[in-house]
Amino acid sequence: MKNKYFYSPVHRMVSLPRTAKRMVMLGADAVAAPLLLWLAYGLRLNTAAPDVADLWLLIAAPLVVLPVLYAFGFYRSVVRYLGAEVAWSILFGATLSVVLLAATTYMVSGSTPRSVFIIFWALLVLYLGGSRFMMRRFLYNVLGKHTLREAVAVFGAGGAGAQLVSGLLSSTELRPLMIVDDAPGKQGMLLCGVPVVGRRALEKAVERGAIRTVLLALPSESRATRMAVVRWLETLNVHVQTVPSFADIASGKARLEEVKDVSIEDLLGRDPVPPRADLLSRCISGKHVLVTGAAGSIGSELCRQILKLNPSRLVLLDQSEFGLYAIEKELRATADSLGKSVEIEAVLGSVVNRGLMERLCSDQRVDTVYHAAAYKHVPIVEANPTAGVRNNILGTLEAALGAEAAHVKHFILVSTDKAVRPTNVMGATKRFAELVLQAIAARGSDTVFSMVRFGNVLGSSGSVVPLFRDQIRKGGPVTVTHPDVIRYFMTIPEASQLVIQAGAMAQGGEVFVLDMGEPVRIVDLARTMVHLMGMTVRDEKMPEGDIEIAFSGLRPGEKLYEELLIGECSIRTEHEMIMQAHEEKLSWDEVHFALEAFRKALSRADQDALRALLRSYVNGYQPEGVGAESPESLAVRELPAFTGKAVSVTE
Repeated sequence: MKNKYFYSPVHRMVSLPRTAKRMVMLGADAVAAPLLLWLAYGLRLNTAAPDVADLWLLIAAPLVVLPVLYAFGFYRSVVRYLGAEVAWSILFGATLSVVLLAATTYMVSGSTPRSVFIIFWALLVLYLGGSRFMMRRFLYNVLGKHTLREAVAVFGAGGAGAQLVSGLLSSTELRPLMIVDDAPGKQGMLLCGVPVVGRRALEKAVERGAIRTVLLALPSESRATRMAVVRWLETLNVHVQTVPSFADIASGKARLEEVKDVSIEDLLGRDPVPPRADLLSRCISGKHVLVTGAAGSIGSELCRQILKLNPSRLVLLDQSEFGLYAIEKELRATADSLGKSVEIEAVLGSVVNRGLMERLCSDQRVDTVYHAAAYKHVPIVEANPTAGVRNNILGTLEAALGAEAAHVKHFILVSTDKAVRPTNVMGATKRFAELVLQAIAARGSDTVFSMVRFGNVLGSSGSVVPLFRDQIRKGGPVTVTHPDVIRYFMTIPEASQLVIQAGAMAQGGEVFVLDMGEPVRIVDLARTMVHLMGMTVRDEKMPEGDIEIAFSGLRPGEKLYEELLIGECSIRTEHEMIMQAHEEKLSWDEVHFALEAFRKALSRADQDALRALLRSYVNGYQPEGVGAESPESLAVRELPAFTGKAVSVTE
């Protein structure tokens, strides 16, 4: 109750209109100015009751000081947001005021000692600066504790941390209580008035309930470093948020003080390898480019990356009307904002229509095709093999032949790791699509055909990451198919850039494989996402936890793990993250014979015949298998694992 009665007047004062607050400050300064001048006399004469020779100065002081300070903009500053400019207003305003008073005195009588004015200047500067900054500190550190502002800790005492704290000081929601940094030389310092401490201080603050949220201010650090910090923070069971990357800040997409939840994409992705400008632009800059499946997660990102590389024309093909509308609208807005004069054409249609592909490539004078149109959801394609075969195999064939007939220079197929020794229809159809393009290239063609194979991309449609995030927000359970399931992951922008660079290296018929790094255990991914969102996993060790992880069993056609190479042989390329697979191929005659068999089975909607054909022509296709190696033989990327105690991590 004491706090309530003490802070009610303060709250009422803070809520006053700005004009009323300004009048209060003017009144206080009008009273303070003569008192400070009288005190200056006392200090000069070394007495508590000085005999002021020029009494009129006590009246003149506020009449001079206040207008001068107002003219210098001192009273236009908001106390809670004071900056360095206020100090200059005080220095210049106080100096000019004292000079005017001193000049007037010597013109009238000259009986006041000159040192009085020097002392008055010092007292005035001290009062004006001290009173304002003390009020600012009071509003932040005293009043703020009795408001709804949440106390947070900032991890990182670098430039980003200092800017973040400065921004948070004016926030109405968050209050920086401490800055955590591992550098001993920074600990004990103050940044914007907030103490810099070590990890132990944060642990104690969390234990007593003073801190529930930690903001990562490490935008320039490597993913490995951020991962190590998150790994330690996870043991404290706090909600971890982060600031935007410097790239987003520089581009204007975000401000430093706009904190957000730590994205699992930021931790799973590797430190980016700088793309090679010559490879990026080789098939795009100044050319006419067509992207099939342009509305999909991969296709849309390809379009975004292509747009940055200054094509003359960008053609979007998709059979989703709304998806096509959305990506066209986005790309046009992006082009306008970047000042790019790129012709953007949106075409509604299917790649299964060879006539459409040929006419489109011919009319638009397409130089390069990125073929990303495919059905990729494993369980759905498994239940609908006719649609999978028609779209993924015949769609690739018709798109390729249409492009070839229109004399397209480059045709790049976006493939998948599920094409390697597949256990599902989707993977088998993608592998046969690769065989189709390899056979066309082998029989001879003016079009350079190539394929790019990679694993899961983070945040794509059907990805586990957005699924897990949604399940956690709803209170769980988080569903994982099997405790041993592992997957390769890559960010969509990184995958798209590598697809573009791989296609630029093609000579004809190559299967390029992207270096996906080490795979990730999906159950570890689920646990990490739960902890990053400030919650705990409910299991036998912690029955009172927040979110349960439930195992639903492998879905039809799902493998425990994926592979990138069918054989053991791969060839390094000129790009350090791109390899070329050396694998068995089929001749064009064999492929042509198989395609006729696929067409006949499709005409009868004979699913059993389609599966039998896939088993016959796709090497390693095992519909019921889970792979030949045990997951334990693979190096699995380690994710933060909740241990219940602090772990010293130095990377």
